[in-house]
Amino acid sequence: MKEKIHPKYETANVTCVCGNVFETRSTKKEIKVEVCSNCHPFYTGSKVRLVESGGRIEKFKKKYGM
Repeated sequence: MKEKIHPKYETANVTCVCGNVFETRSTKKEIKVEVCSNCHPFYTGSKVRLVESGGRIEKFKKKYGM
C-alpha cells in the first residue's frame, strides 16, 4: 500500500435510535444508524417494526426539491 493516501482506520462508536451503542472500526469516529441487530425484525423475530416510517415523503421532497 502507498503511504499517506489512505484514511485513518480507527475505533468508531455506532449509535442506534433504539439506544444500542457498540464499538467497531471505521474511517469515521461516530456512526448513527436507524436500525441495528437489536431492533431489526429479522434478527429479533418481531413482527412489529419499531422504527417509524413517517417523514420519508417529506425527506424525499426536500432532497429533490419537489
